[in-house]
Amino acid sequence: MRGKETVDETILIVDDSSYIVDGLVALLKRKGFKPVASHSGDEALTILVTVVPDLVLLDIMMEPMDGWETLDRIKANPATKDLPVLMFSAKKITPEEAEQHCLNIEDFVSKPVNPAQLLEAIQRIFTRRTSVKMEALVAKDAGLDPALIEEYSALRKSIEVDQNLLCVLKKSTGMYLAGSTPNPDDIAAVRKLEAKIQTDEKRLKEINEKFTKVV
Repeated sequence: MRGKETVDETILIVDDSSYIVDGLVALLKRKGFKPVASHSGDEALTILVTVVPDLVLLDIMMEPMDGWETLDRIKANPATKDLPVLMFSAKKITPEEAEQHCLNIEDFVSKPVNPAQLLEAIQRIFTRRTSVKMEALVAKDAGLDPALIEEYSALRKSIEVDQNLLCVLKKSTGMYLAGSTPNPDDIAAVRKLEAKIQTDEKRLKEINEKFTKVV
């Protein structure tokens, strides 16, 4: 993690627990970030009208608007659709949720939130986005097809998010626990996600080869 003097990103924290919000605000301030507190999905959407954070840290289990609905509304708004969103929750993410929302999130962290794990996830998101942006600029200057550059950027994020979600799903299904009998539908979802990752990695390798040739 970078030193405090080099960190200045704004992070919007969205959780209906004041205790958790206060704790995360204190943690992120100590690390030099600029946290903005929000205690509901509605409040977060209101804040986003005037505040443009570098990252949204969004809880899933909230009322009356849960995190998934809040995420959908953030992504449906042209003004906020490109904001990176890190989901976190004590709720086990389901295969259906993983498949439906994986394209719209940057990462997922389970509660209770381990400070080191959370900070690593935040740093990973910022590092990846900076890296992808720089690589895209180099490829653009080299004359690579813009559509290919966009696909490359999407794949870089998708693979990392899917790999993390895969770990979460495997734990939630208990498929590797001795004596467990996982739901066949859950196992099928895990295998489907594994296949998607393999396909995306193959395609990313193909694009990387084109990047290398052009650059």
